[in-house]
Amino acid sequence: MAAGEPLIVLDSVNKWFGPLHVLQDVSLSVDGGEVVVVIGPSGSGKSTLCRAINRLEPINSGTITFDGQPLPAEGRALARLRSDVGMVFQSFNLFAHKTILQNVTLGPIKVRKEKTAAARDRAMTLLERVGIASQAEKYPAQLSGGQQQRAAIARALAMQPKAMLFDEPTSALDPEMVGEVLDVMTSLARDGMTMVVVTHEMGFARHAANRVVFMADGQLVEQAPPEEFFGSPKSERAKDFLSKILTH
Repeated sequence: MAAGEPLIVLDSVNKWFGPLHVLQDVSLSVDGGEVVVVIGPSGSGKSTLCRAINRLEPINSGTITFDGQPLPAEGRALARLRSDVGMVFQSFNLFAHKTILQNVTLGPIKVRKEKTAAARDRAMTLLERVGIASQAEKYPAQLSGGQQQRAAIARALAMQPKAMLFDEPTSALDPEMVGEVLDVMTSLARDGMTMVVVTHEMGFARHAANRVVFMADGQLVEQAPPEEFFGSPKSERAKDFLSKILTH
């Protein structure tokens, strides 16, 4: 990737679910090392946008490029794209019958054909990094939700992705577990990982984002650095949204 080239580019992207126009002419580019936080009311298209970037949701028109290449439609190229773009969902999607360590080493061994010992070493380093190395031999059901989500982040990082997508990674967690997951995400952001994060956590948007993107009704309404967006939103839609969430 050439310096200054955007890593992710969406150009006039449209997506319908039946008659519902969930993404309306959305254009967005994300530079390498940038942290973009996407916020907005429920049903605004945020998750669909996130899932379109690694083609979990095919789009109806427009283009998406990743690292200079259009998103592949299927087959081996799509698998390669998915290993370059880590994804962390609301639900942890860990394999229940495998240990945490096995969950984290599975992709590198199967997809990247890494040697088991090397994959295990890196997995342990990543589990250390997300603070759950001591849980490596446990099964997902033996961990708290916050620990499972941190394991899911380690699993995505094990593929050495060029970017990470987070789709409401804390919304299924009990409130006391939210912080431990956001802390891991904040440290990733500081280390220069390219991230697109859909979240309701405004504190994270303020502290960790380089740019806040506000969506409503399938449209990208406004984007600005966090201090500017939270300090002086330009659109009525954003002012209304912020007044509802920031007064409680």
